[in-house]
Amino acid sequence: MSQQKNKTSLAGTTINNFSASKEGGKLYVVPTPIGNLEDMTFRAVKILKKVNLILAEDTRTSSFLLKHFGIETPMQSHHKFNEHKTVENIVQQLKSGQILALISDAGTPAISDPGFLLVRECVENGIEIECLPGATAFVPALVTSGLPNDRFCFEGFLPVKKGRQQRLKELETEKKTMIFYESPFRLLKTLTQLSEVFGENRKASVSREISKMFEETVRGTLAELIQHFTEKTPKGEFVLIVAGFEE
Repeated sequence: MSQQKNKTSLAGTTINNFSASKEGGKLYVVPTPIGNLEDMTFRAVKILKKVNLILAEDTRTSSFLLKHFGIETPMQSHHKFNEHKTVENIVQQLKSGQILALISDAGTPAISDPGFLLVRECVENGIEIECLPGATAFVPALVTSGLPNDRFCFEGFLPVKKGRQQRLKELETEKKTMIFYESPFRLLKTLTQLSEVFGENRKASVSREISKMFEETVRGTLAELIQHFTEKTPKGEFVLIVAGFEE
């Protein structure tokens, strides 16, 4: 019981002492809902209301989220097409004592979204970083797949063209459960290529629209999944969970 009280006290201290370190500012990495707005945490809302500036992947998309929760903090665009150019300026703002928050359109920043470059620069410049726990698509997809989740590897999006086949060949004998992100336009192609390299009897699970109205998970062999999505046009955003290699 004493340990639980201590955890609660520490959590309260983290939120209430909302200030930068003596060496400069602080960057909060804040997950946002991947579908259901009720997945937004109280802490995330509180932090987004208090920071000096929110770095958003798409300010138009994020404006709906901020409006819904009554967050009036100014935003600045920070996405994969401009992050190389904006990182230096952002680091300077943090060094000057500013407290910033980084969000993506959905989920946890830096997980197949912009964020890694900024976090790396903050680490190299001794700037404090705090990443909040929160929504990310692959965790519920992995848990509901029914496939082993004690050890897994996250692959995100496969290369679209160059290096795609090479990466699949490298994963052919991967023993851990594998996680892939895929668009509806390439889902059937990816399932077919996985079947060709891994074998059509490899078990897999496909989840779509996680936490949204039309959330769905389909499980089976790669051959069965190919048949399913040949008959039913893929719609939504997908997470593929593929069983590891068994000797």
